[in-house]
This record gives sequence, structure tokens and C-alpha cells, in this order.
Amino acid sequence: MDEAGLTLEALARATKAVAAESGVRLGTSRSAVHAWVSAGAVPAGNTPAYVAEALSRRLQRPVTVAEIGLGEDTSTDFMLLSPAAAATETGRLLVHHRRDFLARGFSAAALLAPLALDPRTATALPAAGPGRRIGSGEVTAVRQFTAAFRTSDELLGGGHGLSVAGVFLSDVLAPMLHGTYADDRVRADAFEAAAALATLVGFKCHDAGYEGAAQRHYQLAVRLAREADPDDRTGQAAWGMRALVHQALDLGQPAGTVDLAEAALARTRGRVDKRTEALLLITAARAHGASGSPHAASALIDAARDAARTGTDALPAYAAAAGPTDAVIASHTGRTLTEMGHHAAAERHYRAALTDRTDHVYRRTRALTLANIARAVAAQDRHEEAVNLLARSLDLTDGIASHRARRELLAMRPNLALYARRGIRGAADLADRASRLAAAS
Repeated sequence: MDEAGLTLEALARATKAVAAESGVRLGTSRSAVHAWVSAGAVPAGNTPAYVAEALSRRLQRPVTVAEIGLGEDTSTDFMLLSPAAAATETGRLLVHHRRDFLARGFSAAALLAPLALDPRTATALPAAGPGRRIGSGEVTAVRQFTAAFRTSDELLGGGHGLSVAGVFLSDVLAPMLHGTYADDRVRADAFEAAAALATLVGFKCHDAGYEGAAQRHYQLAVRLAREADPDDRTGQAAWGMRALVHQALDLGQPAGTVDLAEAALARTRGRVDKRTEALLLITAARAHGASGSPHAASALIDAARDAARTGTDALPAYAAAAGPTDAVIASHTGRTLTEMGHHAAAERHYRAALTDRTDHVYRRTRALTLANIARAVAAQDRHEEAVNLLARSLDLTDGIASHRARRELLAMRPNLALYARRGIRGAADLADRASRLAAAS
């Protein structure tokens, strides 16, 4: 605390803020922190991890639970498991809705863990068998399940069907990874399919507000992709790194994201098609924009748009899952420009991002994009238009089990209350509706 320059009250506030990212409401107070420091008290549950993360962010270096004397650090245990064992564990934790797992917070210190992985260790791992013989049919089943749940995730939200995904991870996917394979191609396909499913489950956890669980699944996805392709010739491991970057940026934690995004780019240049490269370039642009490097961000935006225009090859399945490439690039360009304060330009790109994203397929994405447009036009003092856009966003949000969507509802209420006081038409009714939906979600 002395090194970070934090008072008792400030550490209590920072700890509660970290917990809130995972939907946990702590009652941590000045007196509680005083008891930890002066009396050796140890807080219950995941609070020690939240404290360590709050200090890590303040000091811009990893701080562990053990270092601050609030227990033993177990954050590295997961990385010591084999990918198959890790899939079993996370699946069972989701099935049983383990509160200690779902309440884990995002760890800035763990963000760069994929860079420490030695790709040579993947092929050095012992064979998974003896298990049942795995053929292409089992791999196809995993891909079909992933595709179906990806579709429902957009329409119903990350919280929908999460325990079912856990059952599939522990009871179907993990046994497949412990099997024996018809040949090396089937083995590689099995781990590629597993990586795609782990990425989806990570995104579902992120959308549901389970940030620590999301981060673990993204890390698992990188490790599974490395098992399939130790040299990352296909780019799927880099795609898992991309997911980790976007999660950190969504949470407003850009530290380390430039390093991870640039590493993903460096590992895929000349190996993946131009449109996949464009998606990795725009991720790097967003990281630079959020980290205070506007010139680098602008150059990467241009590079991403050029790569997308010149790309003619079909996207690999993992990248195609992100949706229409031009819309994804436009959306993240808008987010980058918003970080840089260019609201009029951001608005243009957000509007372009709605193209090819229809309500009946991309319901949640359109809802969030409309909210982004509303913020952009509000920043340009077009408040009545902002209210209309928020109303359209709310229409799509209703019924979606999404912590991110709920966060948008909570964020819009102060502005709507202000608009209502100014007499802007429809603002009062919309504020009331947003409050009811937020309370019910």
C-alpha cells in the first residue's frame, strides 16, 4: 500500500471496483482493510485475489496473494494442467456453477501469460491415450455444437446455456482430447475444434460478466491451438491472444495489450490470409489507441483497411466466427476513434458496422453498436437523436442474458435522467424502462 500510495479507503474502493467487473458486490470498507493490515485478518472468498489485482493495476507489475500475505497464490495451478485436464476442470466448474470460479476477477498480471508459453512444449506433452478411438465424426460434432451455440449466444446472450456448454466441455470435449486418433490430421482437427469451443465459452463468460472464467478459457484456447499447431501456422493461437486483448480493452485495462496484440501480429504475418490479418491489425490499433498512441493507432487502422480490401481468400473458420470482416473492422475502428476523442469519425464507422449485421442474426451486437452510436452523437450535442438510438438499442436488449448489455443499461441512465430534466422528448419514459430492465436482468 505504501509503494502504491494507497490509503485504507482508496484500497477498499479499488478492491470493490475489481470485484464489480465480475458482477460481485463487496462491502469492503476502511475498517476491513485496517484489519488485514494491522490484525492479520484474511478476507473470505475471492477478495484476496481482488486486492492483489487492485494493487497490480496501481503498481503496473504482478502482485500475488502470497506477496501481500492474504493466503497462498493458486493462479498458476491452472497453467500447469494439461489442456485436456484444464477443459475437464473448467467444464465441471461451469456445470456446478461454482461461485468461487465464476467470481474470479480479470487478472492484468496474467494477460501476458501466453507469451511465456514455449510452443515446443506442446509436442513434448505425453500422449493423451489410452482412450477411445477418435475419428472425424467426433470432431464434426464439436464444430456443429460450437456453431449452434455461437448463433444462440448472439440472440440470447452469454448467460444463456452456459452450464450446457460446461457439460459439453467436461463430458464430450475432454474425453475426446484424452482419446487416440485415426491419424495426425484428426488429432490436429480435434484440438483446433476444441480451441474454437474454448474461445466461444470464454466469450460467453465475458458477456455474462464472469471475467476470471473468461480469461481462463481464452488461455485454454491458446494452449489447445498450440497443441494442434505448435508453430501457429494457422494463426489460431494468435486468435486466442486477440480475444484476451479485447477482453482487457473492454474492461478498460489496456496495460500489456499492445505487447500481446503486436505479438499476435508478428506470429501470423505472411502465414494467414489478408482478411484475418486485417482483424489482427485492427485489434492492435485499438490497443494502441487505448494506450495513448494515436499515431500508431491511425497507421494500423489504415493497414487493416488496406489488408481487408486486398484479401480474397476465404477466412479460416475461427476468424469467420467473428462475423462479416468489414463490419468487425468498422466496429473496432469506431471504438479506437472513440478512445482518441474523434466522435464524428467514430459515428461513421459505427454506422458502417451495422451493415450486414441484421437484427435476427446479430441482435446483441446491433444493440451494443446502437448504444455506441448514441454516445457518439451525444458527444456532438445531438441529444434527441441519442435518445432515439438508445430506444432502438433497448428494444434489442430486452430478453438478452448479457452482463455487457446490462452494463450499457446502467451507463445510459444518468444521461437519460439529464435529458429528461432538459425536457427532451421520450427521455423520461426511456429512463424508466431502462431502470426496469436493468433491475430484472
